[in-house]
Amino acid sequence: MDFTKFSLYTAVLIFFVILHQCDGGKLLVVPMDGSHWLSMRPVVEKLAQNGHKVVVVMPESSLSIRGSEKYSIQTFPVPFTNLEINEVFEKVLSEHFTLPPNYPWAALSMLEKSLITFNIFYKTCEALLHNQELIQKLQGEKFDAILTDPFLLCGVILAEHLDLPNVNFLRGLPCAYDYEGAQCETPLSYVPRLFSKFSDKMTFTERVWNLMVKVHEPYYCQVIYSPLIKLATELLKKDVTPVQLFSRSSIWLLRYDFVFEYPKPVMPNMIFIGGINCAVQKSLPKSQATINSYNSYQIYSFDLHTNLT
Repeated sequence: MDFTKFSLYTAVLIFFVILHQCDGGKLLVVPMDGSHWLSMRPVVEKLAQNGHKVVVVMPESSLSIRGSEKYSIQTFPVPFTNLEINEVFEKVLSEHFTLPPNYPWAALSMLEKSLITFNIFYKTCEALLHNQELIQKLQGEKFDAILTDPFLLCGVILAEHLDLPNVNFLRGLPCAYDYEGAQCETPLSYVPRLFSKFSDKMTFTERVWNLMVKVHEPYYCQVIYSPLIKLATELLKKDVTPVQLFSRSSIWLLRYDFVFEYPKPVMPNMIFIGGINCAVQKSLPKSQATINSYNSYQIYSFDLHTNLT
C-alpha cells in the first residue's frame, strides 16, 4: 500500500468514528472549488463506497466539481458561467509565479491576486447561504455531520446554522486560524508564520520579523474574511468572528505530514492525514519507487511499505 492510499484510508477511518457506528451515516459535503475539491473527492467517493449516504452541495457553474454515480448532488444557481470562471483562474495562474521574493511584498502581491479568485468563491458562498429553499431542504435531511474545506468559511457557517458537527479537510488557513480555532499555541520563537520564509531555527532578528508578520496578519485576513463574516451574521442572526466559527469544529484533517513540517504543538482533534495529491498518478516501477522512498523518507528506520500492508 503506498503512502497516498494510506493517507486516504486514514481520513476515511476517522469518518467512521464520526458517523453512526460506521454504518449508513448521512454526510453533507460542502466543498471548495479548484484543487481543494480534487484533493477532497477521493475521500468523499470512498465514504460513499463504504455505504454512507453522501450529498455534495455544488454550484451549477464550477471549475472542477462534478457529479458522480457514487454520491448524490444538490445544485444551486450562481451569477457566473463556467467560461467566466476559467478565464479568471487562467489569468491568476499565469501571474502566480511572479511573486516578489520577500515579506511583505510577497504577501501583498499574493493577496492582490487571490482577491480576484476570492470574489468568485464569495459569490458562490453568498448564493448558497442566501438560498433559503435549499437550506431548508438540507435541514430536513437530518445529516449526521458536515465535511467541508473551511478556507472560506462557507461550510463552517452552514454547519453552525444547521447545528451539525463539522469536519474540516484542509492544507492550512491564513493567520493560523486553524490553530487559533483549535485553541492550539503557535509559539513565535520556533513556529514560522505564513510568508515569513523562516525555518524553526530563527535568529533573534528573524524572531522579531516573525512577530511583525503576525502583527500584520489581521489586515489581510480582515480583507479576506469580512465579507464572509457579514454573510454569517445575516444567516445566524448574531455577531461572530472567524475564530469563533472555526472553534466549533469537531475534527481537523490536516492534509500534510508532520515529517515534512516544522515542529509545533497540536491538539488531539488535529490529525495529520498526509498529503493527498490533486491528481492520481500511475504507480512507479518497483525499483524507482524504492529509490524515491529512500530519498523522501530517510528518517524512517523501517520499511514503510511492509508496515502499512
